[in-house]
Parts: sequence; C-alpha cells; structure tokens
Amino acid sequence: MTGAEHLVRKGILDLKPYIPGKPIEDVQRELGLTEIVKLASNETSIGPSPLAVAAVQREVPTINLYPEGTSRLLREKLAKKFNIGDDYFIIGNGADNLISLTGMAFINNGDEVITGEVTFQAYETITKIMGGEYVPVKLKDYYFDLEAIVARITPRTKMIYFCNPNNPTGTMVKKDAVEKMMETVPDDVIVVFDEAYCDYVDEKGYPDSLPYVLEGRNVIILRTFSKIAGIAGIRVGYGIARPEIIGYLRRVVDPFTTNRLGQAAALASLDDTAHYQQVLAANREGKKYLYQELDKLHLSYLPTETNFIFIDLKRDSQSFFEQCLRKGVIIRPGKIYGCPTFIRVTIGTHSENEKFIQALTEIIG
Repeated sequence: MTGAEHLVRKGILDLKPYIPGKPIEDVQRELGLTEIVKLASNETSIGPSPLAVAAVQREVPTINLYPEGTSRLLREKLAKKFNIGDDYFIIGNGADNLISLTGMAFINNGDEVITGEVTFQAYETITKIMGGEYVPVKLKDYYFDLEAIVARITPRTKMIYFCNPNNPTGTMVKKDAVEKMMETVPDDVIVVFDEAYCDYVDEKGYPDSLPYVLEGRNVIILRTFSKIAGIAGIRVGYGIARPEIIGYLRRVVDPFTTNRLGQAAALASLDDTAHYQQVLAANREGKKYLYQELDKLHLSYLPTETNFIFIDLKRDSQSFFEQCLRKGVIIRPGKIYGCPTFIRVTIGTHSENEKFIQALTEIIG
C-alpha cells in the first residue's frame, strides 16, 4: 500500500497539529497524581456562570431534538446588547470555529493573510488549509506592530488577523494605533478583530471596533463565551460583521454548528453580571499576586490585559513544563509559539496561583 501524502491538500503538509493545554485526566493517568491544577488553557478557574449551569440543566430533557440552526434567540439577545440588528451576528462552535469560517469564506489560493508572528495558531492553520500565503510580521516589544503590518500589504493581501489583546503575549494595542491602521488599510482587505479576551482589559484606550462594522467596512469581530462566561466546554462564540459578510459566512457554516446546551448557557450567561464581576475581581487579585511573586523571583514577564501571563524563564520552558507536571501543575510551554524560554500561565484562584508559585520556586531554586 502506498502512502497517502500525494492525496492530501498541499497546504497542510507543513502544518503542525494544534496542541491544546494538557488535560487533567491525562496527567492523572500518566503520573498517578490526584491533586492537579490546570493553568494551561485560560479557562475561568472559578467556574462557569451559575445562570448558565441552571439553563443547561433545564435544557437537558430536550437534547433529543436538533438545536435551532442559526441560534436565533442568542443572536436576538446579542443584538439588544449591541443595539444593532440580529443579522449582524453569526454564532459558531467557539471563536476558533469562526476563524475557520472566515478562511473558508474568503481565502483563495495565493491570497496573502497577514498577522503577528507570535499569536494564535489558528490563523496560520486555516490560511494554509485554504491555500493562502501566510505572512507573519514580527511583533514590536511583544505588541502587534500595526505600522509594519500595513507596510506589508500588497495587491494580493486578502485578510489581516488582529488578536487584541494578543494570545499568548497578553499585550493590547490601543485605540490611536488601530485608528491609524484602519485609515490606511485598503477597502478590499478584510480585517478580523479577534477579541476573545476583551472582557479582561483594564487599561484605558481599548479600541472599539464596532463602528468600523457600522461604517460598512470589511471588518469581522470575533468574541467568545469560553473565557469570562466560563463555558468553554460547550463551545460557543460569535462574530459581528455587516449583513453581507455574515451572509457569506453562513454559506460555509456547518448545520447545527452549536448545540442546544451551548445556546442555552450562552443566552443565560449574558444576564449573569454578578458572575462577570466576580471573575474580573478574581483575575485582578490573581494578577496582582503573581506580579508580586514573580518580582520577588526576579523573573521577566509581560504585563497582561488578559487572564494569563507570559513569563520568560530564560531557560528551556519545555523542561520546566515537564517538571511542573510532576508537581501537579499544568502550564503552557512557549515553544509552540516560537518562544522556547517562555511559559504562558493562566491566572487561577488564589490557591491555584499559590501552588504554581510554589512549584516555580522549587524548580528554579
């Protein structure tokens, strides 16, 4: 039997599979540990929205039925939240699913897609799957360099993926720089604002991308319920764009892309302001504590506008990751981002943060 390499799409041959944060169950099985802290996937450590949990419990008896295909109720509630029509929204199986939809709908063979060099891997994956040319632009002091991105635009440029705040660095580009970029970007270039972590931003000057949509620009905004709402396990995200763009995205979306439980949970979480504030307060306290402890250890880190911190150990982070696992702490090594001395650590509960600092202190001496 011959190999299958000649059968596959050329664009995927140099792709590396996405490596998610290591599951707690795998560490338990492999190392025989019972107490494990997972700080690898930027999940909400204090748990899901209680209103979302209650909504899921009420919805369980109906799971013999297919979900509503367009998530109509969720789109209508989001429309009220943003004070725009529900035809400006598309609901997906998490924001990463929506990233795939943007590529499937708009990227052709040979189209250039520009983004930052150190950012979310999904942009490269969908670009190459669709036969596009992936154009990473170096970050400037770990921030998206929007001037350099604009300078890289050519007649073949189709799309710009802009993660703000950026994953994995946690850095945020402010309003003035974004406005300057948008004044220069040609009208026929689609700008995708990935705002998965926007809810955590404390710094003033975060750009409001919605006016670009309302102006009729070729802009797509992506957001998720996986982070601050704490329902990552049932996968719901949403995109905002002018109705014509949404119409093209709907042509490539899977039937029943979100399930009944996810739709119900997301809908309920929009009303859970108490949980929202609790998550933000815990994140601020955790960030303050981790900054303090990292300073004591004289470790470099990037100030973050998210629920994770990018830390430079000045040593091989893969080895550190493996040692951390044996202490029951799961973090994310930076090699997959091209930053082999960095680790990305989710800001957890106080006890989780303490366990990480204890492991860090013991390992680095």
